Amino acid sequence: MIDTFKKLKNISLQFRLIVNENKTKYMKCTRKETQLDKLTVDNKHIDQVTSFSYLGTIVNGNNTLEEEIRERIVKGNKAFYVNKTLFKSNLVTRKSKLNLYWSVIRPIVVYCCETWVYKESIIQ
Repeated sequence: MIDTFKKLKNISLQFRLIVNENKTKYMKCTRKETQLDKLTVDNKHIDQVTSFSYLGTIVNGNNTLEEEIRERIVKGNKAFYVNKTLFKSNLVTRKSKLNLYWSVIRPIVVYCCETWVYKESIIQ
């Protein structure tokens, strides 16, 4: 792992990029429980994380989707409550409310769900 970070640093310097030690993290993908530790490369400390968000999707070390699904539902609820006045308004037609639901709220909840692998516990 240390060799990989050294290669990353050397290649990034060729393009005049600097690796920010405060923003750089690493994650181990394993089925075993591991303790979080810091990696030291050239006097720079790199923290280990158990999960991170990449392009709006939560990636974790043991490849489970429960956290991602919970986060999607929370984001959908937030989107609904932001538009709550429109959904309760008598001035907006039912068809417009359905269009709002199908075009704004539903895509937030099901974003990237085509790539999810469902287990029996997730389906429940």
